[in-house]
Amino acid sequence: MLKLGLTGGIGAGKSEVSRILTSLGAVLIDSDRIAREVVEPGTPGLAAVVTEFGPEVLTADGHLDRPKLGGIVFNDPERLSALNAIIHPLVRDRSAELQAAVAPDAVVVHDVPLLAENKLASLYDLVMVVDATPETQLGRLIRLRGMAEDEARARMAAQATRADRLAIADVVIDNNGPIEALEPQITKVWADLVARAVGAEG
Repeated sequence: MLKLGLTGGIGAGKSEVSRILTSLGAVLIDSDRIAREVVEPGTPGLAAVVTEFGPEVLTADGHLDRPKLGGIVFNDPERLSALNAIIHPLVRDRSAELQAAVAPDAVVVHDVPLLAENKLASLYDLVMVVDATPETQLGRLIRLRGMAEDEARARMAAQATRADRLAIADVVIDNNGPIEALEPQITKVWADLVARAVGAEG
């Protein structure tokens, strides 16, 4: 098995890279998706969040009100740490469960947006960074996601720097060009990933 940590800044194109890797045969473990699952209504995760932040972070139908919670933690490192202390162990445990269920010769892609920020590189056999210039990221956030420039810049500033991400990269996927340029790059490294996974089997 090969554990590949996949990361990239907002607007860099990480989701497209994970889609291509999955199409080639990788098993995807998506940290963002798991982070949503562990705070679904009725879960211990949601109960812990409500205990910490109060019932006002719930919507009328009992789901987590993400915008409201985001407003509480976004500019308050102490409150963000409290939230992370609840969510991260749940995500880690669920990721381990999913990984344990895959074939021993699999390439397992862990899609982790905050891999650099949370210093998680050591958890993976290799780290793949989807790289784009800040100008490229900004343009995509405004054009494709409809963000205002100030909001886009704030979201980018809240993440690790490009240099921080590249410093932990074993494999860099350049996504400054058209989307069609991604697949040849990934296909080129795929055979090596499979060989490493088979070599590490057991």
